[in-house]
Amino acid sequence: MSTWLSVSLAVGGGLLLLWLLALAALVLARPRGNLLTEAIRLLPDLLRLVPRLARDRTLPSGVRIRLWLLLAYLAMPLDLVPDFIPVLGYADDAIVVAAVLRSVVRHAGADALTRHWPGTDDGLTAVRRLAGLPTTTPR
Repeated sequence: MSTWLSVSLAVGGGLLLLWLLALAALVLARPRGNLLTEAIRLLPDLLRLVPRLARDRTLPSGVRIRLWLLLAYLAMPLDLVPDFIPVLGYADDAIVVAAVLRSVVRHAGADALTRHWPGTDDGLTAVRRLAGLPTTTPR
């Protein structure tokens, strides 16, 4: 076997292994119960929420950087699971958004989430559950 072919196979195998590890991390980070379905349903509102939070200069810079990286991930044409696969294609985006939201709430507080939420009160309740917060809001 030629060296070029061996290197190509090794790189391809390594990329496949990294992809499988990333999928396993997504499975472990996924919201439990029907929260994943709610996150997929709320994805348009979540996509409006993230830039609002990222532009908020009162939030810590590490939180804002995390949010900008999330927006870059969501804007990339390549996903871990391609979007043309029904339900699963958007599930990876929803899982990543949920994980980043949990981190944002931990570092910036729930009031930032409430302040910038563009959707309905029911949607905010679902997002609070997704972020691991109590569902009652002091709006």
